[in-house]
Amino acid sequence: MTLNRRLFLHTATAAALAAPAVLADGHGKPRVLVIGGGPGGATAARYIAKDSKGAVAVTLIEPSRTYFTCFFSNLYLGGFKKMDDLGHSYGTLAAKYGVNVVHDWAVGVDRDIKSVRLASGASLPYDKLILSPGIDFIEGAVEGWSLATQNAMPHAYKGGSQTELLKAQIAAIPEGGRFAMVAPPNPYRCPPGPYERISMVAHVLKATNPTAKIIVADPKSTFSKMGLFQEGWADSYPGMIDWIGQEFGGSNVSVDAEAMTITIDGEETKVDVCNVIPAMKAGHIAEMAGVTDGNWAPINPADMSSKADPDIYVLGDAANQGDMPKSGFAANSQAKVCANAVRGALTGSKVFPAKYTNTCWSLIDTDNGVKVGATYEATQVKIAKVDGFVSSTGESAELRKATYEESEGWYAGIVADTFG
Repeated sequence: MTLNRRLFLHTATAAALAAPAVLADGHGKPRVLVIGGGPGGATAARYIAKDSKGAVAVTLIEPSRTYFTCFFSNLYLGGFKKMDDLGHSYGTLAAKYGVNVVHDWAVGVDRDIKSVRLASGASLPYDKLILSPGIDFIEGAVEGWSLATQNAMPHAYKGGSQTELLKAQIAAIPEGGRFAMVAPPNPYRCPPGPYERISMVAHVLKATNPTAKIIVADPKSTFSKMGLFQEGWADSYPGMIDWIGQEFGGSNVSVDAEAMTITIDGEETKVDVCNVIPAMKAGHIAEMAGVTDGNWAPINPADMSSKADPDIYVLGDAANQGDMPKSGFAANSQAKVCANAVRGALTGSKVFPAKYTNTCWSLIDTDNGVKVGATYEATQVKIAKVDGFVSSTGESAELRKATYEESEGWYAGIVADTFG
């Protein structure tokens, strides 16, 4: 149960940014708790611990001992990566940077006494709390689907076992069978991008089951890099992919996990695999902490602090921050801004102006990579896009290969930056 009795004024936020925190209970070292060990939370924990040189006690709460990235998980489905390539441990954060890594579930936040309750029964105090819990799904978003049916119709939108399950189901599609996807509405976590996933499924089926078909029911009328994907599908997988957008009934969808059917605008189709990606919201702990607006957590663009509580920060997918996508790159970028602000608030060190950036790569076929990206600034209202770039249709094979190789270099760099 979340207790939320304090009223925070705008002046409180300003005061917290202006001077080092006063630790009310008299303990000597300020304490930061980070919930969620992905590219937002783990990066923030590492940078605060590293840059404070032991002056701040940092605890990372993450139930999984190995973190499997959602970014590049589509390449696992496509046969370009192994699951071990996506798994990363927290050993270096603990051994090299002194982060106290606690493998447990956070099940409650008491903002009045600044404490987080764990599933084990323990309670941990904090001076600053960073939430980077990723996503959960909105119950009832797709008629006929729930978490109870996720093994029959996997979402594969959280790294690890769900991704392995979906890959096994794809491999078992009978000759000439059907793969269906229910794509999510905006905003959604990306990667793993739905349309890169379709490309990777098509890549596998083209090699192993070339008469199979792919159906995409999409509640949107357009999607990111749409022209690039449609060009790639026409070139690499002609006649295999049927994308059904909003105008053609893609927003009127239900599924039956027991019968393995998908109904699109009243037309029922039997399928062999159905990848349901429902509408999303912030990870549940953000709601329990009382910092969401219903689905997402509004933040202050300058430092990622919650608009509900200046001592809580929200990163990555869970944040309602403006123009940045819900990507691992974005979470990593936001984490660095947050870490600098938190360290400054607790130790009086210099806080630099916020700078944000993002790039999202997608693989369409072997050595056929595309990308989109932008730089952003913190305004009074939101994190706002300043400028951007996107791959073009008709690019040379050499450029597409170079883009894919660039993405491989980025992956190596971001996991080192996140996990040490």
